[in-house]
Order: sequence, then C-alpha cells, then structure tokens
Amino acid sequence: MSSMTKWDRLIRYVSAKDGKTKYGEPIVSGDKPDIDELAQKGGLKVKVLEGPTPIQAAPTGEEDEVKQLLGPLTPEDVSTVRCTGLNYKTHILETGFDLPANPTLFIKPSQTVADTRQPVPIPPLGQAQCDYEGELTIVIGKPCKNVSEADALSYVAGYVSSNDVSCRDWQMEKDKAGMMPQWSFSKSFDKYAPLGPCIVSTKLLGDAGGLAMKTFVNGELRQDTNTSDLCFGVRKLVSFFSTGQTLEAGSLIMTGTPGGVGFGMKPPKWLKDGDEVVVEIEGIGKVVNKMHFE
Repeated sequence: MSSMTKWDRLIRYVSAKDGKTKYGEPIVSGDKPDIDELAQKGGLKVKVLEGPTPIQAAPTGEEDEVKQLLGPLTPEDVSTVRCTGLNYKTHILETGFDLPANPTLFIKPSQTVADTRQPVPIPPLGQAQCDYEGELTIVIGKPCKNVSEADALSYVAGYVSSNDVSCRDWQMEKDKAGMMPQWSFSKSFDKYAPLGPCIVSTKLLGDAGGLAMKTFVNGELRQDTNTSDLCFGVRKLVSFFSTGQTLEAGSLIMTGTPGGVGFGMKPPKWLKDGDEVVVEIEGIGKVVNKMHFE
C-alpha cells in the first residue's frame, strides 16, 4: 500500500548526541521490532527526520542515537482526540448490549496526549476508580470530510498504541456523572491518553486488521484480543466520524477497548498509585506508563 508519509515508523526522541528533541525512523530489522525494549537497552539508532509536523517529516540523510524515547506526538500536534465507545464485538455482547448500528463518539482534549514512559498524573477525584483501556489509535494524515469507506485509508498516516485512562465513578455513578453515563469529563484529565512507542504507517499495516493486542497491569495480562474483533474497523470509523465534520491532520481516533478492564472484574480491580500499564499491539509495539496519584 502507498503511504502519504516519507517514513514507515516515526518516533520522537531525545538525541544522545546533542540532547535535542527530534523525529526519527528507527533502524530496525524484522516487521515486529520491540522499539520500547531497544530504546530501554540503549544504542537504538535512527535516521533523522525533519519537518513542520511529524506527518510531514522527511529523512535528512543523517543518523543519530536515542537517549530517551518520547511519545510520537505532543498535544500541540493533535487538534482533537475522537474516541469510540464499546467497539469490540465480544465485549459488547458480554455486557448484554446488542451490536450497534453506528459507532458511538466521545471526545478527549489534546491535553490528554502524553509520552510513553511518562507518569500519568491522577488527580484526587480520579483516584477511587482509576482504570485502563488498551486501544489501537488512528492518526489522520490530512484533512478530510465526508470520506467514503473505500477512500478512508488514503487519509490515514498510521497507527499508534494507546491507553484511554478512565475514571469510572465520574463516568458511571449518577451522583457524579448525572442521569446518563458520560465519558468526556471522566477521561479528559491531563495526560489521560499516553501514546507510543511510534506511529507505524499504513504502508506496513494497511487497515490494521488482524493485529493482536494485549494489556498488562504490573505484568499481569488483563486484555487479550485481536483487532479483527472490532465491530467498526478503521475504514468505517474514518468514514463515519468525517460525516459532516472535518478531521484535521494530526487528529486521532481511538478505536475502543475490549473486555478485561478493571471495571468489569468481580470485584473490580482499580489502578493504584505506582501501577504500571503496558498496552502492546502487534506490529506497533508497546506504550508503557505508571500511574502517579497526586
């Protein structure tokens, strides 16, 4: 598949040579490199990329070494984070709901975007029922509106692993959320959408179908699914969410989470201060973050 980007994988990193923050394409072998592990071990080499935005970044011909791996995007790179509610078929059916006719949309602000390996600050009102949601996230590469499913991938730059950090009591409990469950406030605290370790282009992943996804909490496997179980795939989400509204370049679409979240366990298993959450998607890699209760 052709790609709108001049890179296959893009990371943002601190240079071991000069300490500057840069874009780069990791120099790796194989189609499923563990970029997080390579960066943690040290010595990860990159081809330096430069451009006005991550999507427009292009090779400079220089090589560099990674001192610290960051998230591929900053809040300034992202106009809007669109999120999809209940979008894995097995998870929908196990909750007792019928499969929906259309995707459910809610929005997180760009200030939720955070780096991999960066602590996620959990404010006091979010600590009682702090939860995780491992998700595949779509990165829109150029502005689009009223896109057909057939043309949808031509507007996608690539994909990134993500965690839709959530505050369940402010999402579900009537005395806090109101008469109907609400998602935006309960998921919109600063840094509640960590991304990593890289953006992988559609040239490598196509429509991102058939990718294994796992979420671990302190090393314990909590979510284990495959993107083939998505009720609405990448093409449908881009097409539907662009209906009557412009998806800007750099905006994100989080595609929903499968079963296995803390809320659904009996009894619920809420995240605690210092807990580490790892979301790993086949072909993309893992985003790793610890919860930091303020």
